[in-house]
Amino acid sequence: MGMAQKAPGKAFRKGITLKKLLAMFPDDATAEQWFIEQRWPTGSCCPRCGSLNVQTGCKHKTMPFRCREKVCAKRFSTKTGTVMEGSKIGYQDWIISTFLLATNLKSVSSMKLHRDLGITQKSAWFLTHRLRTALSQEIDLFNGPVEVDETYVGGKEQNKHQSKKQNVGGGASGKTAVVGMKDRETKKVAATVVQSAGKTELHGFVKTHA
Repeated sequence: MGMAQKAPGKAFRKGITLKKLLAMFPDDATAEQWFIEQRWPTGSCCPRCGSLNVQTGCKHKTMPFRCREKVCAKRFSTKTGTVMEGSKIGYQDWIISTFLLATNLKSVSSMKLHRDLGITQKSAWFLTHRLRTALSQEIDLFNGPVEVDETYVGGKEQNKHQSKKQNVGGGASGKTAVVGMKDRETKKVAATVVQSAGKTELHGFVKTHA
């Protein structure tokens, strides 16, 4: 009597079942709230300027957040700056699709998602393309410890041509603020232009990169 062949891998793996996933995220509102908590566990942050001065609960159909900084003042959603940006696909569909792509050994075709989620095949293809691209990318956050500092870029007023002078005071006046971060271990560096080098902007920059 021959030995029974075993299927590859374990017969039971710990994790969330599809049934449990649907119970956790029964609708778009629940799924959206989960995304918000994962992305901004300590409070929402403007994905464009990094400011923590954000208005929430705006009465806007798709953009419930608004940056309060006058130089930015942009509306945004949880999707802004993520693989979900620019899509009308619901948050629940994004969660279910991510689960299926991450747990299916042979991946999932756009045609299957089109049938299972009840969305168009074009939307399903867009969704799977975005997710596969995201899942194939390495996480590029700094692990620390990190050093953060700001500087101001721009020539001295006295050295500028008369047409270029802004007639402002010395020091940082009339110059562009740039904040930079360096990982002490990997020596990697990140920098970006900010509207000002205040606490709000600097904390937003650190929160985004580390």
